[in-house]
Amino acid sequence: MNSPANPLSGGPVRNEQNSQAHRMDNMYRFTRHIYDLTRRYYLFGRDRLVDQIVTDSNSSTLEVGCGTARNLIRLARRKDRGLLFGLDASHEMLETADLSVSRALAGPIVLRQGLAEDLDAKRMFGKEEPFDTIFFSYCLSMIPTWQPAIDAALNNLRTGGTLWIVDFWDQKTLPAWFSAGLQRWLALFHVKYRPELHEALVSIGTSGKALVTFETVGSRYAYIAKVVKI
Repeated sequence: MNSPANPLSGGPVRNEQNSQAHRMDNMYRFTRHIYDLTRRYYLFGRDRLVDQIVTDSNSSTLEVGCGTARNLIRLARRKDRGLLFGLDASHEMLETADLSVSRALAGPIVLRQGLAEDLDAKRMFGKEEPFDTIFFSYCLSMIPTWQPAIDAALNNLRTGGTLWIVDFWDQKTLPAWFSAGLQRWLALFHVKYRPELHEALVSIGTSGKALVTFETVGSRYAYIAKVVKI
């Protein structure tokens, strides 16, 4: 028996996708309404990343894990914004994102539901060409399948294109009490610093597949990674 079609992703709905989407919907069903208000106090570095993204009239930019579309709306307010796209696992979040985009009266943003590791530019967005820029803002630390998500992003990025990531770091240079408290707080939302993710990005750089650089946010509170595909 064939799987039913997913009208947002353009492909079949898998049990795994249903499970992850359901989990994300449960998490954000109510908190999505105050998400942007609360996250501004601890998701530092998002605006710094967004401001470094290069767009022009011919560029195409995708945010994976776009949530409420807050970052995409910031890009949409540029004069030369190019094409903007958002992907998220949560139907609930995308409802909020769609409403936020309408209220912002910003440029058009194409939103789709789907898992990060299933990213396919043509199937999901009808794009014949890969993206110029793809970015993850504080979502890889809560995606169990983060490695396939990175692989999918690189596979859908043009040569010379840039993958940006901002996420929590190890907080080693911050007071121990602060770091411990932050980690307990993040655990409530199934978020944690993944040293293996940082190591994987370093490995991509040493493999010759991409040029990888890091900058710290708030004394190792978080990091911004810039991955330029070779």
